[in-house]
Amino acid sequence: MATDPPKTIPIRPIKGRGASTNEGSRFDAWRREADPEAGTDPDIDEERRPATTVTEERARSIISRNDSPDIPFEHSINPYRGCEHGCVYCYARPTHAYLGLSPGLDFETRLYAKPNAAAVLEDELRRPGYVPKWIALGANTDPYQPIERRLQITRAVLRVLSEFNHPVGITTKSALCERDIDILAPMAAKGLARVLVSVGTLDAEIARRMEPRASSPTRRIEAIGRLAAAGIPAGVIVAPIIPALTDPDLERVLEAARGAGAATASYTVLRLPLEVRDLFVQWLEQRFPLRARHVMSLVQQMRDGRDNDPAFGRRMRGTGIFAELVRRRFEVARGRLGFDRAGPRLDSSQFRIPGPGDAQLSLF
Repeated sequence: MATDPPKTIPIRPIKGRGASTNEGSRFDAWRREADPEAGTDPDIDEERRPATTVTEERARSIISRNDSPDIPFEHSINPYRGCEHGCVYCYARPTHAYLGLSPGLDFETRLYAKPNAAAVLEDELRRPGYVPKWIALGANTDPYQPIERRLQITRAVLRVLSEFNHPVGITTKSALCERDIDILAPMAAKGLARVLVSVGTLDAEIARRMEPRASSPTRRIEAIGRLAAAGIPAGVIVAPIIPALTDPDLERVLEAARGAGAATASYTVLRLPLEVRDLFVQWLEQRFPLRARHVMSLVQQMRDGRDNDPAFGRRMRGTGIFAELVRRRFEVARGRLGFDRAGPRLDSSQFRIPGPGDAQLSLF
């Protein structure tokens, strides 16, 4: 006797969000599943418009340190946990699992802000024996995501760095960085600041689906132009390059960025660590069902047959014929367009401790 197949709940895209589900993390001791009889997912509201919530987190330290051989910085600051931009491919999504939350919708809707970041940073910079090295803002989550417009934590951090003559490099997908030109331009004049803007594609429709709350590609290119016009060294990161989806735009992005005034250029290929893999595949099958298998086939060609390769030296560039083709295309375009290969050097020698911290010493 034939039996009916088990009921399933179709996963539908959510307008304005990258992820469509709250899949559990690798640390969960149990798994939640929606009730097929109810026909809805209890973790998502009736209108499928989950609201953004922001929780204050009192930071005890703010400068993170790493020794990864394929990352160009040792010190970084992340004013926020989670990111409302909702980039479906974001390699930082798995970090929400450490908070007991989902790398899916939770990552882009349940955010944590560090309102005391600037105060803690000042304390750390004043500590005896502190050795200044340029600090990366935006190493994990975007320092200019939408809630920064209201909370201005990144701006407060920049003020502190400016007072200490401390070098900073910013990476962002938001044109909101233009707001802080008044701080960044004087720093840049002293060799203390640069901004890299991430633009993976100029296709507005793909970007809207893939990075739903980030600035449009056109606005990001405009931001590069305004930063450069203010004397702030600006560059473009073509990231991530997704085969058969965004890779055709590689040269166009470089041309647009160079035309706007970008001095440097770099790129990374798609990374799918841990839970990001399932979220991305789910998104790809929803948004580009006819291309999904082809995209993932090329991803695997760049990762020795796997969906991801976390090895230092390979994770940013990939391996194999397709990865080599991307590298050569990038090198040819960068040379043709005249991008600076080295980029500006950020100067740590001007670091000083201002104000009452050195008032007594000044007597001698």
